[in-house]
Amino acid sequence: MADYALELLDISCTFRSKDDHSQRFTAVSGTTLRIRDGEFVSVVGPTGCGKSTLLNVGAGLLEPSSGEIKVFGQSLVGINTRAGYMFQTEALMPWRSALDNVMVGLQYRGVPDAQARAQAEEWLARVGLRGFGDRYPHQLSGGMRKRTALAQVLALDPDIILMDEPFSALDIQTRQLMENEVLDLWAAKKKAVLFITHDLDEAIAMSDRVVVLSAGPATRPIGEFAIDLARPRDVAEVRTHPRFVELHTQIWNVLRDEVLKGYAQQLRKAA
Repeated sequence: MADYALELLDISCTFRSKDDHSQRFTAVSGTTLRIRDGEFVSVVGPTGCGKSTLLNVGAGLLEPSSGEIKVFGQSLVGINTRAGYMFQTEALMPWRSALDNVMVGLQYRGVPDAQARAQAEEWLARVGLRGFGDRYPHQLSGGMRKRTALAQVLALDPDIILMDEPFSALDIQTRQLMENEVLDLWAAKKKAVLFITHDLDEAIAMSDRVVVLSAGPATRPIGEFAIDLARPRDVAEVRTHPRFVELHTQIWNVLRDEVLKGYAQQLRKAA
């Protein structure tokens, strides 16, 4: 098996301007990012720096302007079928119950209904939603919808898990519960995870490695930090560890100027 589950090699993404199609802007430039099999990697950077663009490239949802994507050593063409994608806004169908939402991906893959139902019920139980399978999304709290979306992804048993700020809309207590649940589930099977977040504390608490992206345009990696905190971790308790504080200081020293640049760019756009 290849050492790397996902490789984004010298990736650049250039788009036409919405306001003037004759103008182009480069969102990501010459970026290389590798995720080992079983590794949990977080990417942090200023707003609008291209974090989600890279995630979409890794999912096969966006074809880069240049560069190559490899999945377990093989060049990716089309959708990355070995990846599961958990979006910032949960992709639950409002007309389907929680159980039916978790089943849907399995059904699309041709799993017989009875088997899909059994697997969906098992995953709902594993994310703490036993007995809630008949509830519809509007009948679930924000945290319960996130759990359903997590079960929806994990039920497919993907080799790579892509997560785009999945907990950003949750209150801090629910968010920490979800972060710990993800870490527990990840520890059980050790899939490769590429996790996008604005929250540096979250990135350090959860990850094996944190990659810092520059402010746009033409985003690129400008820092990479190994997170040598012992596992298993409680995301609330680990924040008080002296090594956590040290890592936070080191990463923030790299990230701070980029956040200020990104904020200034947002102000210019709004003016």
